[in-house]
Amino acid sequence: MPVTLEYTRKKVQTQKKLGQARWQRITLLSILGYEAAGCLSGGSLLIAEPDGRLMDMPVDIMNGVFSNFLIPGIILFGLGILNTVAFIAVLRRATYAWIAAGLALAGLIVWFWVEIVILQGLHWLHAMWGLPVIVGGLVAIPLIPDRQITIPKVLLFCGMLSSLYYVAINIFVPLQWEEYSIVSQTVSELSAINAPTRPLWVGLCFLYVFLFVGFGWGVLKSAEGKRPLRIMGILIIVYSVFNLYWPPMHLRGNEPTLTDALHIAWAMITLLFMMLMMGFGAAALGKRFRLFTIATFVVFIVFGVLIGVEAPGIPASLPTPRIGIWERINIGAFMLWVMVFAAALLRREKLRGAIKSSDAHSM
Repeated sequence: MPVTLEYTRKKVQTQKKLGQARWQRITLLSILGYEAAGCLSGGSLLIAEPDGRLMDMPVDIMNGVFSNFLIPGIILFGLGILNTVAFIAVLRRATYAWIAAGLALAGLIVWFWVEIVILQGLHWLHAMWGLPVIVGGLVAIPLIPDRQITIPKVLLFCGMLSSLYYVAINIFVPLQWEEYSIVSQTVSELSAINAPTRPLWVGLCFLYVFLFVGFGWGVLKSAEGKRPLRIMGILIIVYSVFNLYWPPMHLRGNEPTLTDALHIAWAMITLLFMMLMMGFGAAALGKRFRLFTIATFVVFIVFGVLIGVEAPGIPASLPTPRIGIWERINIGAFMLWVMVFAAALLRREKLRGAIKSSDAHSM
């Protein structure tokens, strides 16, 4: 009897440490089960018939990377097993559930990223199977025990990492298109219809969105009653979801269509989101950060005007000698702002942890 009571007591303590709400646990279990079933069934069909006939997929969609679907099928089946293990671990509230869920969801993220790059394009199935993975990653975060890792700090690091990653792909992807000029062409032209870099750019941006969603979650977790931070965290997550898909523009010299108009609308809404995030972020921190935010706003306005002067030349295929520089300065200003903001919140988390530690020692 005492052994049973001790076991029950330890299990209750473990569940408290996991800190996962009921709805989060149900959501995570649903996603892990859904992904496991999809991976196991899809992997089995590809292994059974490596030519893809059972899934109505021709081998040539892999653009010569694999001669058939046998290896992808084995990998997919392995991911199914991993998600099944994670499902069981979360269901049983095992202490290693956070590791199993993290590995399973991270494996799927890598799978989708590599798949998009190999296929050189996006498909509606990527949203059907990929979006739940992002949601699963978010609801799995409370599983991480505080004694193992400080969750808000890791998530806030995602903000800094997202900016560095975006700058990196903005350097790497243009190098894959010989005729592209970072001086006279916009970032959006990298993902334009029929642009050779479109599949690569879209695939790589998926990871940026995931990192930025994590940052938004970190802002929410570090808010602790501060309304501006809570609002900003929500804005970041909504902004990230909104940016999962951008209506593509056409390459220069082509007649604009509805998708070009929607692309401009998306750009304006994105800019509005950025300004709101910066405004609420400035409201949550001190005077020096507010001054820094004002300076960033000024950069946005000045170079936004310069972009607007040259932008009409894109659909008309006229010279836009400096538009790439002006746009990248604005993008760089926002990325820098995010990094400084994340660093400021990380400093707050460090001070908060030091105060808690001091209080604990004094007791």
